[in-house]
Amino acid sequence: MNWEWVTGHLPLIGQLLGEHVFLSVLPVVIGLAVSLPLGIVCSRYPALYGPVLLLTSVLYAVPSLALFVFLLGVTGLHTTTVVIPLALYTLSVLVRNVVDGMRSVPDAVRDAAVGMGFGPLRRLVQVELPIAVPLIMAGTRVATVSNISMVSIGALLGFGGLGQLFTTYGIQLNFFLTAILTGVVLTVALAVAADTIIVGIQRLLTPWAPRGAGR
Repeated sequence: MNWEWVTGHLPLIGQLLGEHVFLSVLPVVIGLAVSLPLGIVCSRYPALYGPVLLLTSVLYAVPSLALFVFLLGVTGLHTTTVVIPLALYTLSVLVRNVVDGMRSVPDAVRDAAVGMGFGPLRRLVQVELPIAVPLIMAGTRVATVSNISMVSIGALLGFGGLGQLFTTYGIQLNFFLTAILTGVVLTVALAVAADTIIVGIQRLLTPWAPRGAGR
């Protein structure tokens, strides 16, 4: 391990790390924004869930590199070429978890909320979603960690965050081991940090839930 190379390239590593965080988190935010209403609608109308699940599963089955290359001809060399596929993969995880979370709400709880005069929107926000949060956050953890791993593939297109340590500074420099190991360690550390943060957010949102809920 060449520590002099690492310390001499700290600004570059910091820049790639920031890019990696952006490319990992943005698809999750987009996925949540789409999957929450979509999952709620699917839980209300079960007939829609099958086609939606089939579509998201098919999208998830498409190899990421193939999807990146396909979008390259549409969006060009732009960050959206990486963000769009990752957001689609995120949907396949989150829609399922949102539906499962909504279905985990006991009917007796819904009936009690109606009996207390809760309207549909208030019941959704104050009763159903809080109960569904552990499962939704569990899906968010899986999607986030997966994105952190898959972002590196974007390095083949010039937008891969820490993945560029594998390609530009690793493979292209005759398999420079220091750059490759630095990318691996930082990617793993980022995944662990992201997972820890999401768990902390879940505990803030559901202080009443058992510590192991949603795993």
